[in-house]
Amino acid sequence: MIPMADCHDDLLMAVRHLRERGHRDPFGDFWLPQLREGGVILQVLPVYTEEQFVGEGALRRALLLLEEARLLAEMHSNDVVIVETSGALFRALEQGRIALLLAIEGAEPVGNDLAMLDVFWRSGVRMASLTWNRRTMLADGVGEHDTGGRLTALGMEAVAEMERLGVVLDVSHLSLAGFWHVAEIARRPFVASHSSCRAVHDHPRNLTDEQIRAIAASGGFVGINAFGPFLHDKPELRHYVNHVAHAVELVGSEHVALGPDFLDDVARAVDPILQGALVDLTALPLVEGLRRPADLATLGPLLVDRLGERDAYAVASRTLIDFLGQALPR
Repeated sequence: MIPMADCHDDLLMAVRHLRERGHRDPFGDFWLPQLREGGVILQVLPVYTEEQFVGEGALRRALLLLEEARLLAEMHSNDVVIVETSGALFRALEQGRIALLLAIEGAEPVGNDLAMLDVFWRSGVRMASLTWNRRTMLADGVGEHDTGGRLTALGMEAVAEMERLGVVLDVSHLSLAGFWHVAEIARRPFVASHSSCRAVHDHPRNLTDEQIRAIAASGGFVGINAFGPFLHDKPELRHYVNHVAHAVELVGSEHVALGPDFLDDVARAVDPILQGALVDLTALPLVEGLRRPADLATLGPLLVDRLGERDAYAVASRTLIDFLGQALPR
């Protein structure tokens, strides 16, 4: 089985919701077997701020999700470990444990106080983005594209502070103007943890070829997203591979990774109200054969067939591992 590294899965949010409803060990009962079946050896765990927690509740929720990560790592210490340094990452891989990397998706928990970046760093966070689709105190997300907003003055300071600390800057979800502002001021490599290719399918959440080249030129990578609407009007597994292949052809496999952003099981777990009350989960435009972590086992051979063994192994895990090996503190 080809080793897999996933740069974006919101499973922490789902695990927290299920435990709040009395499920003792949702990670061990579902997600850990899924990760093992998919051959995942490295998993980035983003902390996302749901709409109901935007504002004063964002920091509290973020801290609870970070604690959720620590709890599941303690409960399953033989199988997973949170890594904060490159040494810890490579030890985990050698031991056969799944390396977990903590991230912040959107800067709502930071608010207007950049000292929170230090707090999150000390809490083990090693990757962060300035926005989700909405506006934050630091920048505009892609959902605010009509403003034409770049980074705020605070956002520019945040980039410098993240670079000082060693937090990897993630530009997925950032507005177009904000992206190019980052490219203008960044002094360290930045990444897009879960974005696909606009040249293959025109969607606001996808990156143009110029953006992908800029990320690669910084020394970063693009983690290709598997959410159906980003891939094709009628998405299939082959369309995901098309996005991967396009990015590899554009900048080389050393700048392309996987960021599938599996939403099916997360959406079903997050809130009982989603169970058909407001959202028809059966109508979510997901990709059959790439709905959850276990499906990564079938993706590997498809990547080999399309890209060849060397590039397939790079995209599947080596790119992300090599990047973090350089980016994380020793």
